Amino acid sequence: MTQTPLLDQINEPRDLRRLQRSSLGQLASELRQETIDAVSVTGGHLGAGLGVVELTVALHYVFDTPYDRLIWDVGHQCYPHKILTGRRDRIRTLRQPGGISGFTRRSESVYDPFGAAHSSTSISAGLGMAVADQLEGRDRNVVAVIGDGAMSAGMAYEAMNNTGALRQRLIIILNDNDMSIAPPVGAMSAYLSRMVSSHTYRSFRHVAKQLASHFPRPLQRAAQRAEEYARGMATGGTLFEELGFFYIGPLDGHNLDHLLPVLENARDDPDRGPVLIHVVTQKGKGYPPAEAAADKYHGVARFDVATGAQVKSRSNAPSYTGVFAQALTREAEADPRIVAVTAAMPSGTGLDRLRQRFPGRVYDVGIAEQHAVTFAAGLACEGLKPFCAIYSTFLQRAYDQVVHDVAIQNLPVRFAIDRAGLVGADGSTHAGAFDITYLATLPNMVVMAAADEVELCHMVATAAAHDSGPIAFRYPRGEGVGLELPERGSVLEIGKGRVVRRGNRVALLSLGTRLQDCLKAADELLAMGISTTVADARFAKPLDAALLVELARGHALLITVEEGSIGGFAAHVQHFLLEHGLLDGAHARLRTMMLPDRFLEQGSPTGQLAEAGLDAPAIVAKVRETLEAFETATSTNRAPAVPDRA
Repeated sequence: MTQTPLLDQINEPRDLRRLQRSSLGQLASELRQETIDAVSVTGGHLGAGLGVVELTVALHYVFDTPYDRLIWDVGHQCYPHKILTGRRDRIRTLRQPGGISGFTRRSESVYDPFGAAHSSTSISAGLGMAVADQLEGRDRNVVAVIGDGAMSAGMAYEAMNNTGALRQRLIIILNDNDMSIAPPVGAMSAYLSRMVSSHTYRSFRHVAKQLASHFPRPLQRAAQRAEEYARGMATGGTLFEELGFFYIGPLDGHNLDHLLPVLENARDDPDRGPVLIHVVTQKGKGYPPAEAAADKYHGVARFDVATGAQVKSRSNAPSYTGVFAQALTREAEADPRIVAVTAAMPSGTGLDRLRQRFPGRVYDVGIAEQHAVTFAAGLACEGLKPFCAIYSTFLQRAYDQVVHDVAIQNLPVRFAIDRAGLVGADGSTHAGAFDITYLATLPNMVVMAAADEVELCHMVATAAAHDSGPIAFRYPRGEGVGLELPERGSVLEIGKGRVVRRGNRVALLSLGTRLQDCLKAADELLAMGISTTVADARFAKPLDAALLVELARGHALLITVEEGSIGGFAAHVQHFLLEHGLLDGAHARLRTMMLPDRFLEQGSPTGQLAEAGLDAPAIVAKVRETLEAFETATSTNRAPAVPDRA
């Protein structure tokens, strides 16, 4: 095991600040190795964290955390930060059931002042904190670290525009780890950054402004422009200057001799206005397998440190994401009007495979879900067939555009909703719990949920053929059930479900991938003498009216099962049955099973489903306790008691 004598001395950042500057390089090396070792055990986001090791050390060395606020945008790069802030003893529980989060989390540590897992929120949150400090009379620094990818989102620029307009004290660290913004960096750039961030330069600049104030107004403006653009040509920061920030950089984010004096100058700046420090880092820095990987080991499973080889799933079933990509490619081959849009997740959504086949028909718009949806709406206006592939949790960020720009105008945008339902180790921030509820409530919207990989193929084909309005289909993270895939999906009749197994006493109506557990439950119930019908709704909207009538009239108990939040599929089924009198008198009783009305913590997929009460044993228990309550009520001629809610 690697020796970490300096890191062993660090229990919290105040210990770090006692070290000599000359020791910080060794500490960073030990911290990098500890991060690699920990993630090899747990899996998680590796490359981004390795890229900010030196920056993390420098920030905690220069700033008085936790009094000074340090906000990590997204938070997937915060593992080194967690190790330095009292959580090293738990770092190998990262993303595990009962362990620490893979993102920053307020309830976990005072060193996490803002919980994050969706990108581009740090500047807005930081501005709120800075304004609160000003109003409360507190003198402290607020630092937001945001990546160049996150800077592609409009929210970041909205926040920067507001910060600049307020002239509010805020330090932004732009972590450019993809070389998408920065020109080459080196000694000259470091020297210029150190110079322009210094008190001497800022004082000289102040005096020059005072002198220029005596000039005629046109000359004042010309002098100001000349100084801004002179620094902009040297550093590339003209855009940020126009937004009201004092720009410093670019700096080598792995060189502590460059980072420390600039951070100290920003900390001690008497001007107290907004500052943007541009650092250039390398994802996966210091770990050769990560440095060599195309995605810089963004997200990894458990792996062997020596070789970098990741532990892969033993399942032979294809992933739902892969099935979607293959099915969409087949449809695109048959229809040149099909195009695809994603928001910075081409590989996560599988669209990188379609882009290999049709490079001119896939559009990655960056972390800009709002734009992605309205961009797709514009494509639909002109007769194309856009598939907008976005994770369920990220589509939440574009809900206004789904309503206003797509649904109201009844435009045929196809929403491919990946990561629907629970997502295991990524926890509540990335769970796709709400898409059924927030989409099925919209007029004109068709909402489907795939029960298995074959059904997903059919739903891709159905979406491609549906041209009379918006349509969405959801599917989970992980592998399918191992069914043989068709060459190409078949078009489903809109609003028609299917009966998978017939019984006569209980009906289980599943939406989505809970179907497999419903079938397992039906087997167990049959062994107990309880004949059970299992049906796949396929559609949350429109509902299959004929199927609902059949299930309600032909069974004593109807139970809906969905991996979604309250207000979703079950609410629509209940409304239909109530309105048609199918829950009156001697008709079937209805019970519902869905995600509990709380955020579920990270865990294994199977563990989360058990905790949510949506696996086969939970379904069996629900049927038995409901039937027993009915029998008891019938024998005593009274209604079953309503249980207390937990």
